[in-house]
Amino acid sequence: MTTHLVSDVTVLFGRSLKHITRSLDTIITTAIMPVAMMLMFVYVFGGAINTGSGSYINYMLPGILLITVASGVAYTAFRLFTDLRSGIFERFQSLPIARSGVLWAHVLTSLIANLLSLVIVLGVALLLGFRSGAGVPAWLAVAGTLILFTLALTWLAVIAGLSAKSVDGASAFSYPLIFLPFLSSAFVPTATMPGPVRAFAEHQPVTAIVNAIRGLLTQQPAGDDLWIALAWCAGVLLVAYLLATATYRRRIS
Repeated sequence: MTTHLVSDVTVLFGRSLKHITRSLDTIITTAIMPVAMMLMFVYVFGGAINTGSGSYINYMLPGILLITVASGVAYTAFRLFTDLRSGIFERFQSLPIARSGVLWAHVLTSLIANLLSLVIVLGVALLLGFRSGAGVPAWLAVAGTLILFTLALTWLAVIAGLSAKSVDGASAFSYPLIFLPFLSSAFVPTATMPGPVRAFAEHQPVTAIVNAIRGLLTQQPAGDDLWIALAWCAGVLLVAYLLATATYRRRIS
């Protein structure tokens, strides 16, 4: 059964990946907004924001990376919605393939596409002056955290793609996700925020994820932030996966 599922996912993943390679503009478009934000914060607002020490781009890059992922998963919801409306799901159901193979193919495609977007954004950050003395283990921890975060948001995108009534609705779910880093420690220290906003910022998942990645990249102790970040990502991933598969079964039954 497992071998059958892997084989089906591989074939469907190849189909989905071809759509990405034929429209690389989606990856570039996904990276454009985070890059524009990075330029704006570094060259317009950066000089007025006091983060304590170090280069501002080093401080705000983790938040930009999370926004990149949040922006990218909107295309996953869009592609899934398009497949659903085109009737391709019904055609797949008439074939001897694993029912969950279609979802996993979209999820893996989202992971690859978002990783490419993250590489583009990181490359621009290096041109803007980002530097890190982090070693290989720290970079692997950053990569693992971003992959887990991407998977969690992608399964949320699957729910949106399966539940949406229109193309705009399929991708609109990502707007709150893109906005959430602004209410965290991504761009300014939470200590500068008013009381209620600070309380929310310090206890929402993005702050822990941002602090963990920032600590790893700047060779600072991540403390409990890394474990809290991983717990948030794993928890959202599990809940989103269960809801997505339940929604999928309901839609194709």
